[in-house]
Formats: sequence, C-alpha cells, structure tokens
Amino acid sequence: MYFASDNTGPALPAVLKAVTEANTGYQPSYGEDQMMAEVRSLIRSAFEAPDAAVYLVATGTAANALALSTLAHPWQTIFCTPLAHVHTDECHAPEFFTGGAKLSLVGESDRMTPEQLAARIESWTYGDVHVSQRGPVSITQVTEMGHVYSLNEINTLTSLAKTYRLPVHMDGARFANALAALDCTPAEMTWRAGIDVLSFGGTKNGCMGVEAVVFFDPKHAWEFELRRKRAAHLFSKHRYLSAQMLGYLRDGLWRETAKTANAACARLTAGLREVPGAEFQNDPQANMIFATLPRATHQRLHDAGAAYGLMAPLKGDDPAEALPMRLVCDWSMTDALIDQFLEIAKG
Repeated sequence: MYFASDNTGPALPAVLKAVTEANTGYQPSYGEDQMMAEVRSLIRSAFEAPDAAVYLVATGTAANALALSTLAHPWQTIFCTPLAHVHTDECHAPEFFTGGAKLSLVGESDRMTPEQLAARIESWTYGDVHVSQRGPVSITQVTEMGHVYSLNEINTLTSLAKTYRLPVHMDGARFANALAALDCTPAEMTWRAGIDVLSFGGTKNGCMGVEAVVFFDPKHAWEFELRRKRAAHLFSKHRYLSAQMLGYLRDGLWRETAKTANAACARLTAGLREVPGAEFQNDPQANMIFATLPRATHQRLHDAGAAYGLMAPLKGDDPAEALPMRLVCDWSMTDALIDQFLEIAKG
C-alpha cells in the first residue's frame, strides 16, 4: 500500500528489457547512439513536430533548469506559480543554471490565471534598466496539486505571453497523465497550444531515470547542447538513457501506463468518497489525490503499513481532527492494494 509518490514505484519491464538489450557491444557515446536517433524520431512523430530538437537528461530538475536557462537571460525573471516545482523543489537550480535569473511568482496557488499573469508581467516595467526584465513563463502540467490545465487555458496563457513576446516552458513531469486526462494529442497540448519547450517526463511514469527536453523551435538546439555539456548533464554512455526512453515510447507504452495510473487514482478516489470523514481538497483529475482524513483513520492506516504523504503530525489528542494527505498512484498500483487501503480506512 505505497501511495507516497510515483517516484518510488518500479521501472517498467519494457524499460529494463531495453536497457539490457542496449548493454551489448559498442555504441557511439554522448548521444550519437543509434537508439537516440530512434528516440528522436518517435518523439517527433508523437508530437507531429518533424523539426523538433530532442535531448535527454537524467533528472527533472536538469530538464527544467537547462530548458529555462536556454530561454532566459541572467537579467530576466521567470514567471511561475508559488507552488511550481521550479520554485519549491529544485534548490534554486533554475536561478543557478540561468546565471542569476530570478523567479516572479504568479497568483497564490498551483495554477495561474491570465489576469494574474498579466498583472505580474506588468509589475516589471519594460525597458527599465534598474529592474529585472521580463522573461519566460513556466507552467506545470499536471500541476503540483493534481490539477490539469485545459487546452483552452493553456492557449489563453500562451497567447497572453506572446503578446509580451515571452516564450513558454511546460514542466511535464506528469505530462502523460495530463494527456490521458484530457484525451488529446501531444501536439494539441504543446506547440499547437503555444508551448515553446517541454520537459517531457519519463521517471514518474515507469522509467529508471530519464527525461526529455523538447524544443519545438530548433533554433535553441545548439545553445542547449552547450548548456547541457557545461552543466555536466551530457552522459558519456548515453545509450542507457536512450534505451530507457526507447522502451518507454515504443508501441505507445507511455500513454498506456499513464492511463493505468489515472484509472487507479479514479478507483481510489471513488472508494475514499465512502470513507467516513474523508474530505477532498480538490477534485482529482489525474493520478494525485489531496484530501483529509480523521487522525484515527490515519493511525489505522499507518499501523497497517500504508505509506503516503501525511502533511501534519500524526501524534495528537483529537482522534477526529482532519489531517491533510497526498496520495499518488503509479502504473504498478493494483486494484487489490487499493481495496486493501480502503478497507482499512473504512475501519
């Protein structure tokens, strides 16, 4: 009963098999391996973007920070929400790799609105040498609170950014889960909606440790290559990154695993609605749940070995006090484990 994070789940058998198959003979290094050429072709095909520049790195932090460093000058500011992973979970990596660009927080939650974005952009006077200059916009899909921007919402935000001539980055650590939730094409959720660069997640959805950075305008390719090398994120034995991504992409596996994770979350959500005292902080849209349960219920679950994100001290005097939690389902979650969790929660 492990709902702590999709980071903690196992790797897909197809990914492990691909890595094993790659571990034979010799391959050119530093991304010149034949598997990378196939990865590039598959991503371009999936995104209907034949000219896209595609690169692999090992972590989401590297993907986000290097992508943003390619879009932002050191004297600019990057617009993101207060809960954005680039702000709360990356130890100033975007600021470091951009050479000093700061983050400007938009709104007060995990999603920004056009009105909030416009107000924040306007708060920096264009052309004033004494202040930060306006830089890229970064949005997260799925958001850090489990929300999914609709295609219309993405289009509206990117259109606004374009009026200020600002590029837009998408942190897609859970991109596949959002795609499954919206039942749309990768192109519709990215370049057709105005996204300039995507951090395309693999690790949370069944890879060992690989993320892709996809520039829909190849003009950024050479600068990204230099930044990746300078940041020590260009792997010598790159074929093992390529193999992971290849196993993930082949036959649309990445989309099927996301559907599986989302379906598991939907089953867990339906069951939690029947648990006494359960309250949802928002309506789950992909593979994450944010809700509260009474302390006594949490105690039963913890005593039974359930693992999940508990966002308040378990110890306390009031057994009825509502304590917040985060539950995440990955591709490997089974109906049996979900039902066991729910049975214990119901008491």
